[in-house]
Amino acid sequence: MRGRGASRRTLPGPAGGAKLPAMARHDTLAAVDLGSNSFHLQIGRVVDGQIYPLDALREVVRLGAGLTAEKRIDRATQARALEALKRFGERLRGFPRAAVRAVGTNALRVAKNTPQFLKEAREALGFPIEVIAGREEARLIYVGVAHSLPPAEHPRLVVDIGGGSTEVIVGTALEPQLTESLYMGCVSYSLKYFPDGRIEKPRMKRAELAARQELEGVARAYHAAGWQEAVGSSGTARSLESILRENGFADEGLTRDGLDRLRSLLVKHERADPDRIAGLRANRAPVLPGGLAIMIAAFDELGIESMTVSEGALRHGVLYDLLGRVQHRDMREATVAQLMRRYHVDAAQAERVRALATSLYDALAARGGREAESREDDPERTLLGWAARLAEVGLSIAHADYHKHSAYVLSNADMPGFSRMEQQRIARIVLAHRGKLSKVQDAGLEGGDWTLVFALRLAALVLRSRSDVKLPLLRVASDPGGFALELPQSWLEANPLSADALESETGYWKAVGMRLAVSGLSDKKVALLGRA
Repeated sequence: MRGRGASRRTLPGPAGGAKLPAMARHDTLAAVDLGSNSFHLQIGRVVDGQIYPLDALREVVRLGAGLTAEKRIDRATQARALEALKRFGERLRGFPRAAVRAVGTNALRVAKNTPQFLKEAREALGFPIEVIAGREEARLIYVGVAHSLPPAEHPRLVVDIGGGSTEVIVGTALEPQLTESLYMGCVSYSLKYFPDGRIEKPRMKRAELAARQELEGVARAYHAAGWQEAVGSSGTARSLESILRENGFADEGLTRDGLDRLRSLLVKHERADPDRIAGLRANRAPVLPGGLAIMIAAFDELGIESMTVSEGALRHGVLYDLLGRVQHRDMREATVAQLMRRYHVDAAQAERVRALATSLYDALAARGGREAESREDDPERTLLGWAARLAEVGLSIAHADYHKHSAYVLSNADMPGFSRMEQQRIARIVLAHRGKLSKVQDAGLEGGDWTLVFALRLAALVLRSRSDVKLPLLRVASDPGGFALELPQSWLEANPLSADALESETGYWKAVGMRLAVSGLSDKKVALLGRA
């Protein structure tokens, strides 16, 4: 266990649900997008609920091109990525942690050595990096695009062709309604179908057919949803628009005829040559044929005739999502509430457990007189609260081993707003919140996770009556070897079931090489502490 140094705090009775002071205000926010083709840093200034761009950096890293046949990011590509992140980190120096969000996409979703790479990447950037699921990427892309366009009440179709995946979304106003992420991108398709850069008609046909097959599985649902406007976002769409305009193939945006003419031009020149194709940047040339094939397939399979191109993209969606978090409009809160409703979680019991678990965490985490104002900025405390509220989602499946059902649901459900790592971490803590701890010893729990597990296990045990009973005075402490708990001896004697459960609890912790010491306090000691 990662030690915090010994600490001992008293919880005088039940932990109330008093509202804590508001989170610190951040007038400048930053988003980092670790894409499969390029890395982006976007910095924005918050004014009256809107974000105005202040600065932007872009590095062509081609993370997806560095994936080996064994699905590992090679060292040369890692080195390029780390150098880019160091430059971003220099620009972000002095930013508070809560004002920066960094997300990784498809290449980091599929790479087997992502955990090892992320350790170095976090150090280079200076901020945590989350790997987000495909549908969460789609949601954030739509949020970024929607904020960049004039308000409209009609449905919009958004197509975002990235380096390793393509996101397709239908939404109205600021709300996405249908989200999909498909495993095809401009980097991966260019490498697969045009490995030497040579563009021939049969190769282009094979690439388009493969992309159409990917789209075929979702096309019916998107036709059924309907839309009145198609919008392209990110580098592929913007590059294609620039080329069509510069060559006179379209006045603005993308058209079916313009894409067909560009395909013919590429086949004629046999490669994407920036010296011969107006509007084509040199750093976009290697991935243009794959991106074009996917875009043509999207037009054909989804029945698109023309498409406008948005300046909004994933990084802008991340900024607005981050703005929601710091202004207490966190999408993750809405997701937790929705899951509780879907799985009929006992909201009153969940709140009891959350309140006590977070109070226990506060008692253990307090060092140097930490003020209450900082609590809502603590991501560990926030994650513990979500775990407490979602711990019983599995009860609607079966009472026996419900924590295992809960963990399975939380590992596999679509949870908008959450990164894959947040989702998996909550699932692990929920799995560990009851029963033997040996089952999670090798499940990837980090040092700090054990504190969250202890707080959640103790809260669930003490509140097993599922009623608003008066809680005993609790004293908790931690050191590198484990935890200590003191509570009134009279309460232990009056609650033999809980006393027996606490005795078993000490054995569970011992089995994983950690200590839980439980001791009773005399009535005199309790009275003295109560007056302190």
